[in-house]
Amino acid sequence: MGKGLCCGEVIRLRGMKMMVIMLGVTVTLIRFGVLVEGDLFSKQKILEVERKLTQLRRPAVKTIQSEDGDIIDCIDIYKQPAFGHPALRNHTIQMAPTYDATKETKTMGKMDRWKKRNEEQSPTTVKQTWHKSGNCPQGTIPVRRIRKKELLRASSVKDHGRKKHSSTLSRHVSEFSDNKTVNLQRANHSKAILFTDGYRYNGAKGDIKVYNPAVELDDEYSTSQVCLINGAYYDFESVESGWAVNPSVYGDRQTRFFVYWTVDGSKKTGCFDLTCPGFVQTSHEIALGAAIYPISVPNGLPYQIIVYIYKDPVTSNWWVQYGERINVGYWPPELFVALSYHATSAEWGGEVYSSRVGTTPHTKTDMGSGHFADSVWGTSGAIRRIRIHENSPGLKFPDIVTTLMDEFNCYNVRYLSDYVEDPEFYYGGPGRNYMCP
Repeated sequence: MGKGLCCGEVIRLRGMKMMVIMLGVTVTLIRFGVLVEGDLFSKQKILEVERKLTQLRRPAVKTIQSEDGDIIDCIDIYKQPAFGHPALRNHTIQMAPTYDATKETKTMGKMDRWKKRNEEQSPTTVKQTWHKSGNCPQGTIPVRRIRKKELLRASSVKDHGRKKHSSTLSRHVSEFSDNKTVNLQRANHSKAILFTDGYRYNGAKGDIKVYNPAVELDDEYSTSQVCLINGAYYDFESVESGWAVNPSVYGDRQTRFFVYWTVDGSKKTGCFDLTCPGFVQTSHEIALGAAIYPISVPNGLPYQIIVYIYKDPVTSNWWVQYGERINVGYWPPELFVALSYHATSAEWGGEVYSSRVGTTPHTKTDMGSGHFADSVWGTSGAIRRIRIHENSPGLKFPDIVTTLMDEFNCYNVRYLSDYVEDPEFYYGGPGRNYMCP
């Protein structure tokens, strides 16, 4: 009996000892960091995150809990994050463009009007998931709430929401590349695009088929967009919009509508959506960075978003129009230098970022649908009704276009211009495969 009690006492003492040791470890960890949801973060990072959230968050007039997990805050339009940018402290909001871009779209010809009527009557319109749970009132803008845990898990709080900068050329640039191709190719970025240059561009437009590509790692992304650029590859200015799967920015792998800008090749400026001050939003209907639905699947219905980026001829603001109806907002010219005048090139297509682009093993991150360019069955990424706005009054197809593939065995393109009423661009791929090990 005594022996039994002795053993029980030993077990109890050992348990107490383990608890003391664990408590000591926890106290030691807290001295050097803070535990948040089981992860340890430094006190410095916690403070950095709190400062960032203070800069971006504004009191909400109304809050909507979306069924996909997002929280949408309806913010007073005059208290939005854009005005935290030093160049916009005294900015006056332009509530609407000085001309109706929708009317301009309607003058593009019989084929375009026929397509527009059919699109309005077809089930291909893409919506945002949060609309199922509510709407923001006029006088507010819907802002997807950036959560503390998203910033804490970011590799850099300061650079959160910014594309990964690359100051070096892609190793795929060959001695036969011309100057305009060199300006588009960067290390760790794989593109499959259609582009045009040689003129002064004041707008670019396209109907982008929407997919949900598989993104292998959390620090990788896959985007499909319309983009306007001015400047050299190492220090370019750009504005772009489309859809993206980007776990490092959004914390998941949903397909989301985005806008993006930079004035220095993403070295120190610019970001996705409203993750930094700059983009001035005017619409109470579209939430930047919010998930979109329904999504196309190969051999299924072709869902798409219609994106038009254009420069206001009076104010020089770069507007983003969604779905040929909603003017979402704009980038003021005060943000830019070269783009405050015009763009020198426009591009349409897909982009994958990964540190394993151009290496073996290659990333498995998809571009487009994950299928190689397919103009026969339409199972790949696709952009139709490609248009640019030059100095002429109307939209038109570019006079000269060029295709670019950084890695044709991993992601490729097909430009279809013969025997069709309107040229079409197909792109995409699975990343790693037997041709791209």
